[in-house]
Amino acid sequence: MTRRAVLLGGAALLGLHFALAAFSQAPATPLKVQHFDKVKGYLNPYFVQNWMLFAPDPLADDRGVLARARCRDGSVTEYHDVTTAYVREAQESRFFPSRMSRLVSAPMQSINATDPLLDRLREKHKDGGKDGAEKVRLMPEERAAQHNAVRFLARYSLTQMPGVCGGDPERVQIRMYVRELPPWSKRNAPAKAGKDTVRVQDFDWLKAGELR
Repeated sequence: MTRRAVLLGGAALLGLHFALAAFSQAPATPLKVQHFDKVKGYLNPYFVQNWMLFAPDPLADDRGVLARARCRDGSVTEYHDVTTAYVREAQESRFFPSRMSRLVSAPMQSINATDPLLDRLREKHKDGGKDGAEKVRLMPEERAAQHNAVRFLARYSLTQMPGVCGGDPERVQIRMYVRELPPWSKRNAPAKAGKDTVRVQDFDWLKAGELR
């Protein structure tokens, strides 16, 4: 095979690759519906096309997870910071950052990953709404995603405090906190005492034995 033939073959394969990538991002058509599964099978997982690289919705708050355990004698431990250590480790290594913090951040996003349309309806009918409409409840898929995320965070938290309760806790509870940060335009403004807005959400106690 000549060098020219190799170059032409490589150019053809490269052109086909870009054509399939462009096809995956094209508007929905009958042709795309018919062949999308095959194209997706080729692109995933290394060539998947999405907008996450451009961070269309960057974080505007400081969020994390705390966990505590209930021992078999009925005593309850102090809260253990599950998040900060790995976030600090990632910040201190710019070239090869640790990805361990994603084990916490990803489930936290799942807990809050509700349908945007339903979120607008819930905001409209918050506290019953002006017209007394019933509050829009979570869909079964949303409840399942939150349930699985909470169980994962509880299981992971147990691995971060292995010596708690002598290594044999009865139950574990996680607390998720979100501290709102000032807007970028006010990032250098002096902090005002008592002005931080922190939202805290405590989840139900889970049996440690069912998480292992």
